[in-house]
Amino acid sequence: MTTRIIGPSPASTPVVTGAPAHTAPALPDDLLRDASRRLGIMSLMGTILWITGWTLNYFAMRVMTAANPMPGGLQVSDVVSFASATLSFLLFLYTRRSTRPPGFMLDLGLWYLVLTSAAIGSMWHGTPEPGGHIPIFPMFTWIGPLVLMFAAIIPTPPRKMLAAALIAVSMGPIGMFVARWQGIWEFRTGQVLLMHYPDYMLALVTPVISRVVTKLGQQVSKAREMGSYHVGELIGRGGMGEVYHATHRMLARPAAIKLIRPETIAQGESEGAQLALKRFRREAEVAANLRSPHTVALYDFGRTADGSLYFVMELLTGMDLEKLVRTHGPLPPARVIYILAQICESLEEAHAMGLVHRDIKPANIHVGTLGLRHDFVKVLDFGLVKAVDSKEKSPAGTAETAEGITPGTPDYMAPEMTLGNPVDGRADIYAVGCVGYYMLTGQPVFQAANVYHMIARHLNDTPVRPSEIAKQPVPRVLEDLILSCLRKSPEERPQSAADLARGLGAVPGEPWGEDQAEAWWRTRET
Repeated sequence: MTTRIIGPSPASTPVVTGAPAHTAPALPDDLLRDASRRLGIMSLMGTILWITGWTLNYFAMRVMTAANPMPGGLQVSDVVSFASATLSFLLFLYTRRSTRPPGFMLDLGLWYLVLTSAAIGSMWHGTPEPGGHIPIFPMFTWIGPLVLMFAAIIPTPPRKMLAAALIAVSMGPIGMFVARWQGIWEFRTGQVLLMHYPDYMLALVTPVISRVVTKLGQQVSKAREMGSYHVGELIGRGGMGEVYHATHRMLARPAAIKLIRPETIAQGESEGAQLALKRFRREAEVAANLRSPHTVALYDFGRTADGSLYFVMELLTGMDLEKLVRTHGPLPPARVIYILAQICESLEEAHAMGLVHRDIKPANIHVGTLGLRHDFVKVLDFGLVKAVDSKEKSPAGTAETAEGITPGTPDYMAPEMTLGNPVDGRADIYAVGCVGYYMLTGQPVFQAANVYHMIARHLNDTPVRPSEIAKQPVPRVLEDLILSCLRKSPEERPQSAADLARGLGAVPGEPWGEDQAEAWWRTRET
């Protein structure tokens, strides 16, 4: 595993997997999906504008002429308005429910542009003027601004956008010819293009706008190339950064990339920032050597051109414990034991290598499927562990306590951590006890009004026994074991993850195993 600085290089331009080297990178799928959603919003706005425009025109004509605007019933323009509003609303529904690729949806948007322009052209020139004459002078219709809006909002190849824009603005002249054929207008043929040249000028601008929009998307795609990985859509967001879906450009192996913003570590090129980078590199390399199947695999580590750090990890299927309990409620004691034992296996290896996780919490415990295994636990965020014997200091303190980084989560933080005392694996044991308490009861060990109150309670208060607040029977042996993890003094807790695992194995009762786990996940997936 290597640390690499990622940035533009004149010698090589990264391309998306599968694309020929001479082509520009395609737009990221998530940006195309965003554009498809914007098309839906535009079509919904079109629905509102068609209905509102017809309604306001009806009342304005009634007030200005003091006569019924529709003495003979609905006019052609009324039918066009209602048909256009219906078409717009149907497109809005289709963009929300369709599973077609985003590229298809954007092509459909160009057809919508042309049909909407045809409706505008027919209404613009389809109403007779007194005397049957049309004033001939250059004018902008609503079609011109419409094609500009589409070019700016919907990413389309410039040539395709130009063709669609020219067809769209031609709907004005076509509307005039139809009106002349109906006997509504009289004009010379040569006057038509001169009258609509402003719209054609706007149409000629659309390829430039489209190229700018497309280039911006391609720059996003290039910026998302991190080492050998192409970064895709956003998976989640946390206090230190974001997690993205990623794909290895050569192996097509799915992965997850955690991007850590530089301001959460240290500022600029200061001594503290350099020390933070050095420490992150060393600790990431150590974490990458963890081989427990219950520790999330760390594939790579690096730094982007803007100073952001990133970790490349295995992509997991399932959910974290926080979501599991929040969605499905407290877990049966046997399942709690099954999950805690797997957490202990991960921590046992890390502690043996001199690493303390320091942020064990439900959100950092992933439960899901792995191959044919169910309720398979992965401990996350081992890229931010702390070496027990680390003695390095910086002017601003340690990297882990730099601005924006907390050394743990108050709801699950051992008392010695809040006091700034030296910590070892027993701090993680305390957090595991908090996680077990949460799984059994659906509540954290302590409730508090703010962070300081929470820290004070962990320092001074005795936890309520889980059996007193849980809505299910809790075995006394399991309850006592979890409460022993929550002792204020590290010496009074289980002294290792292995000790805790042995205690969990001694809890009497029907065990939770693969059969129960498979049945649970199968019912949730159907």
